[in-house]
Amino acid sequence: MNRTYTPDLNPDVLDRLAAYAASFRADFNRPRQAAWCGVYLRGLVQDGDRKSVEPMAARVPLSEGLDVADPDQALQQFLGQSTWDEQAVLSRYRATMAAKFADPAGIFVIDDTTFPKQGTHSVGVQRQYCGALGKKANCQCAVSVHYVAPRGHYPLNMRLYLPEGWLADPKRLDKAKVPEAERRSLTKGQIALELLDRIRAEGLPGGLVVADSGYGVSGPFRDGLAERGLHYVVGVTDEMLVFTEEPRWDEPKAGTGGRPQKRRRLAEGSPRPVGLKELAARTPRRKVTWREGTKGPMWGRFAWLRVWPGQGWATGDCAGAEPIWLLIEEQADGKLKYAFSNLPADTSRIRAVRLWRSRWPVETCQADCTSSDRWCSTPGGGYDQRRRAA
Repeated sequence: MNRTYTPDLNPDVLDRLAAYAASFRADFNRPRQAAWCGVYLRGLVQDGDRKSVEPMAARVPLSEGLDVADPDQALQQFLGQSTWDEQAVLSRYRATMAAKFADPAGIFVIDDTTFPKQGTHSVGVQRQYCGALGKKANCQCAVSVHYVAPRGHYPLNMRLYLPEGWLADPKRLDKAKVPEAERRSLTKGQIALELLDRIRAEGLPGGLVVADSGYGVSGPFRDGLAERGLHYVVGVTDEMLVFTEEPRWDEPKAGTGGRPQKRRRLAEGSPRPVGLKELAARTPRRKVTWREGTKGPMWGRFAWLRVWPGQGWATGDCAGAEPIWLLIEEQADGKLKYAFSNLPADTSRIRAVRLWRSRWPVETCQADCTSSDRWCSTPGGGYDQRRRAA
């Protein structure tokens, strides 16, 4: 069964949902907008196969004062044409959730969220890997940040990724109504850092970031997290290079007729870097159980060892880099996964594994939301529409 079942909502639940929607009233320009917000939220929560405007407008009873001849058009106008500050709405949402779930042990989980599409007009759409379908497909991709804390987890923010093909086509951007301020060439890692900055500026506690290899392979992304005083456990691919012993470097020497050296070079006799795949082949792994699942203990085989980054060693790019942790995970099918971490030197293997596997509830949540169409896809594909829906 590919859809999530939502039971009938009793009056008490509906009253609390209405009160929740009303708490955002100050962030809308007019009371009527806030009222339609309540209709939209109920449509998303209430059971039903499709979460687009027409079926939602048909199954959600309208409150007094919202009696209109064409509910479909009114709800569509609320989503596609009404104006409000979506960042203010998101900020209030985060404050509401933080009041219940904020915890110093909170973890920021960064991931991609994909939206399969058929056409070419939705902002940022192109053929690319689509996590929702598990293959390359026509889709939009957004960078998302979730919060995982001891008392629960929830999404914090997301932003669409704009491929270079879009950024190089001003007419296409104009047609999709992409604001000038958003027409910036940003990597997914740069988007993630900007989202984190906005979220953390609101005071949400948490000092660890977990992300998959789509983000972890980027040295600037890892450096950006460290510069912000954050610890991380981020996936990397087996093409990455590391030193298993501290490398020794020769300082640049003055030129003797040729070009003077500008970079440090690996000293003669110093250990050479190795690829993670080669390193994993000779590294023993131990069984680690990180939690009890509904079907029994959740476990895998892991190695946890200190290494020195080796990417760009031939040109001295990694010279002087501090040691980091390497986590090697052997899954049940024998597949290997890898992660880099700047956790403190005395961090235990079991703690590292539990932090690394904290992505699990987010992955499960996204899979459920995608299969049940609970991520809203508003018609029209305009940039403002998608931002509100997200």
